[in-house]
Amino acid sequence: MWRRFYKTFKSSFGIISVITLIVVWSAISYFAISYGKELLSNTTNSDQADTSTDSTASSAEDCNVYGINLHGDVVTYHSRDSYNDQNKLTVDETSADDINWIMKDAQSKDNIKAVVVEIDSAGGSGEAGEEMMTAFKQSTKPVIAFIRDKGDSAAYLAATGAQTIFASKFSDVGSIGVTMSYLQETEKDKKDGLTYVDLSSGIYKDTGNPNRPLSDNEKQILMRDVKIAYQYFVNIVAQNRNLDVSAVQKLADGSTVMGEQALKDGLIDKIGSLPDVENLLTEKIGSKATICWQN
Repeated sequence: MWRRFYKTFKSSFGIISVITLIVVWSAISYFAISYGKELLSNTTNSDQADTSTDSTASSAEDCNVYGINLHGDVVTYHSRDSYNDQNKLTVDETSADDINWIMKDAQSKDNIKAVVVEIDSAGGSGEAGEEMMTAFKQSTKPVIAFIRDKGDSAAYLAATGAQTIFASKFSDVGSIGVTMSYLQETEKDKKDGLTYVDLSSGIYKDTGNPNRPLSDNEKQILMRDVKIAYQYFVNIVAQNRNLDVSAVQKLADGSTVMGEQALKDGLIDKIGSLPDVENLLTEKIGSKATICWQN
């Protein structure tokens, strides 16, 4: 009996030993592989971080001018509807918020010696244009603007904050003026069987609603504001461009002029494009201008 028990025990012990050995080696292999992967991952990430830092540093060292694209509609901020699911801007517009941030960043960087603004915009919000203009005007570093296809209305207002404005001979410049025009839809509503119900707290609360006719008094109120904004626009251009107010008023009929006429009128300083801007920047900062575009 004992001999049988001993054989059974010996056999079971052997099996248990084999199983234990397999488990131990499996555990050792698992941790060894996991540690190896983690070590490799850390090493790779470290190398990538070093490479990224070197690249950023190199880029920062090479860059001495910030570039800003003032394209599309001039707005104060980008609404949530302006972005897609990947948080990418899907509309053609430039916000004063973005411009202000870039300008503040430029002031804080010792390696940034100047700012260049590429303008291709028919305008937009007067308030946004004024904010951009102020940011350019208050810069402690030179700001040079160059107008490509269009530099009109609020976009031109923004440009007047720059120390120097370039434009092509083919550029559209100016459009100094203000509009609150809109499309009235009362006749269309009648055809569609729609009736506007006025539940406003004051007689002027819904002024400008396209679904009802504009009264004469309301039109006078809106035109009052248009004239105030217009005069403010004219005064800003006159001050920033060192022109007489009367001279600007003659130009400020809402029309645009091409580059050479804009130069004669004093609305711009030079005829040229980006290479000409880079040459002037090189003269101003005393070294070759290298532009890093920020938006």
